[in-house]
Amino acid sequence: MGIMSGNPQDEPMHYGEVYGAWAAVLAGKAMIASYQTLLNHAGDDDLKKLIQEAIEQGKQDNQTIENLLKEHGIGLPPTPPERPNADLESIPTGARFMDNEIAAKMSADVAAGLVAASQMIGQCIREDIATLFGTIHTQKAGFGAKLLRLNKEKGWLVPPPLHLSSVDE
Repeated sequence: MGIMSGNPQDEPMHYGEVYGAWAAVLAGKAMIASYQTLLNHAGDDDLKKLIQEAIEQGKQDNQTIENLLKEHGIGLPPTPPERPNADLESIPTGARFMDNEIAAKMSADVAAGLVAASQMIGQCIREDIATLFGTIHTQKAGFGAKLLRLNKEKGWLVPPPLHLSSVDE
């Protein structure tokens, strides 16, 4: 029988797994707080639904990872306070995030989250932790597809310069 070939839950976490999981919770808590604020700025109903979905999924992911950290006696990062609801019309126009800006920020967040989840999968030696972050990665990819579709439908997508092949023969 090889080293660390028993039940993964009985194995210790290595430092990379600990830090990666802890950092994921910290980033998740920051994302939840920022999306609660951005929800106040959003005017588009479809965008609001996606923001709320991201908040709920972030809370679920955080709870799962927090449970893992607690099981190993690892302290958790601080939790920011819940953001209050605000009336969109009470936010001055020049101080308001526009819907297309919110969608672009969320798209960048999804891309960063995919990279972070992939990095965790790659550094894990515990299969259960790798599987957990694999599930998170898959959920983020699915959410990213919904967000891309919304960006296209609403005309918010800003593509990079498009390369149209024109070879003269």
